[in-house]
Amino acid sequence: MAGLDYLSGEGLRLDGRKPEELRKLNARLGVFPQSDGSAYLELGNTKILATVNGPHESTNWSRASNETAFINCQFSMATFSTGERRKRPKGDRRSTEMSQFIQDTFEAAILTHLYPRSQIDIFVQILQADGGHLSACINAASLAVMDAGIPMKDLVCACSTTLVEETAIMDVNYLEESAGPLITMAVLARSGSVICTQMEKRLHMDHLASLLKAAEKGCQDVAALLNGFLRTHILDNLALQGVPQ
Repeated sequence: MAGLDYLSGEGLRLDGRKPEELRKLNARLGVFPQSDGSAYLELGNTKILATVNGPHESTNWSRASNETAFINCQFSMATFSTGERRKRPKGDRRSTEMSQFIQDTFEAAILTHLYPRSQIDIFVQILQADGGHLSACINAASLAVMDAGIPMKDLVCACSTTLVEETAIMDVNYLEESAGPLITMAVLARSGSVICTQMEKRLHMDHLASLLKAAEKGCQDVAALLNGFLRTHILDNLALQGVPQ
């Protein structure tokens, strides 16, 4: 991507967004009835399906705990998710890293002490890839966990950010991911408490504060949207049950 101008003279990005503007975000809950919880999320052209099963009896006794539930996370990309149509081997390094980060995030958010000696499975699959995959997966998984009725400290929301021409931009798409160091942050919606952060590539300390500030702002914007999708889902379910609103 050498020579590519990520920001125009007017300060707009390649897809016409402002630096602090999210891509269009849409989500639906309860899309996969075979699971205890599920969510489908679109972040621009990135499309994610997340499903949750459990709590149930642990199938991995080596990881089972008498005090908390074991969070089992598996990340995958559909073979048709990118233009390359290349099949990723199961357990490749990138998928393992994504699975681990999602697991760490929800271990910090789910009230695992309520389900000792049990297991909660979170499966996340990218159906269409256009950047910001980790944050989109976390947001989809958060909605799926809520749909499953599993208690969390709060709704988890995430956003990515990078540095382009000394400007911090949020919600990074595929083309922008090669522009500079990429930070993905996951927070608890109401408190804003950071529960996980990942940085890819080196970053000068002078720019760290601006990138973290942009990521926090992005998480706040995402939280407002996710709460709206949750509210709509709850109201739709109440209407189906004939409960007056």
